[in-house]
Amino acid sequence: MIQPPSRRAALLLLACAAWPAHASEDADRARRALEKGEIRPLDEVLRAARAAVPGDVVAVDLKRDDGQWRYKLRILGTDGKRRSVKVDAGSLKILDEDEDD
Repeated sequence: MIQPPSRRAALLLLACAAWPAHASEDADRARRALEKGEIRPLDEVLRAARAAVPGDVVAVDLKRDDGQWRYKLRILGTDGKRRSVKVDAGSLKILDEDEDD
């Protein structure tokens, strides 16, 4: 006899099924902002962040905060420390840089 999935397993399946739609919506939102000239291309953002904090970018997040587009990047520095760098997505200005714990 086949057992029905547990509530936890069912929620996990629903979350996984919804993830691609959310990622697609984020990509569409970023593409529209780029087309409108509200944000700069990602390769330029990555260059600006790496100039401020040399290392490997391991995560990127784009958000609209108080009417401004901002990227938050997590960088594994050449010294082995993780850092968060916030970049204005339109001007490429480095807004904040923090060492992660």
